[in-house]
Amino acid sequence: MYPRPRLLPLGEAALTIEFGAAIERAAQAAVRACDRALRAEAPAGVIEVVPTYRSVTVRFDPTVTSRNALATWFAGRDFSPAPADEQRPAAVIPVVYGGEYGPDLGDVAAHAGLAPEEVVRRHSAAVYTVSMIGFLAGFPYLTGLPPELSTPRLKTPRTSVPAGAVGIAGEQTGIYPRTSPGGWRLIGRASVQLWDPARERPSLLEPGDRVRFQAVTPEEFARSGGAPGSPSGGPSRGGEPE
Repeated sequence: MYPRPRLLPLGEAALTIEFGAAIERAAQAAVRACDRALRAEAPAGVIEVVPTYRSVTVRFDPTVTSRNALATWFAGRDFSPAPADEQRPAAVIPVVYGGEYGPDLGDVAAHAGLAPEEVVRRHSAAVYTVSMIGFLAGFPYLTGLPPELSTPRLKTPRTSVPAGAVGIAGEQTGIYPRTSPGGWRLIGRASVQLWDPARERPSLLEPGDRVRFQAVTPEEFARSGGAPGSPSGGPSRGGEPE
C-alpha cells in the first residue's frame, strides 16, 4: 500500500484515487473506507463512485466541481479501515462441490497436489472478503483463498457457465450470479440470488462483506429448496467456522 494515495486524472470529468499497486488487504480496506466516506458525504458534483481492488474512481460534473476541489476534499480525510469490517458475521453459502456441479474440482486438486476432498475442506474452511463487485452485476470477487488452491483460469473459456457456479481463478474465488460465458475453474454450485434489482440493496453481497462456504450434499441442497442453476435462496449469517 502506498504511504499516501495517488490521485490520477481520468479525462476531464473523473479522478482515480489509487491506494496501492497490488491486491492487498490494507489497500482494500482503504478502498472500502474511501467508498463509505464518498457515499456518506460526497462533495457537490460527484456523479458516480466506482470502488475496485486497490482504487476508487470518482466521476464528477466539471461544471459543478473540479479535480483540484476533489483533491482538497480527499487531503482532509482519513481512510483508515472501520473496526466493524473485521467484526461483521460471515454470510454462510451452501455449496455442492464436484461432480456435475463442479467439473473442474479434479483439475484444481491435481494442480494443488491434493485430494479433491481436501480441496473442498480447505475451500470451505476459509473466510473470504468481498473485495469487489464486477464483471456481471452482483458477481463477488472474493479474496482469502488458501494459496495452495490458486489455479490458473481455463485456457479456453466456456461459452456458458450456470448461475450459482463457484469458481477459482488465480488467487480469487467467486460466484456467477447468472448464466454467462466464463473461464474460471468451476468447483461447485451454490443457490443464492446474488442480484435482484427489485431489492433495496440489489447486490446481495457488497465490498467488505465476509463470506464462507458450507459443503452440502446434493440431497441437502435439494431439500434447502435450491436447485442448482436456479438460484432462489440466500445466505444465512453465522459466526466463524470452528
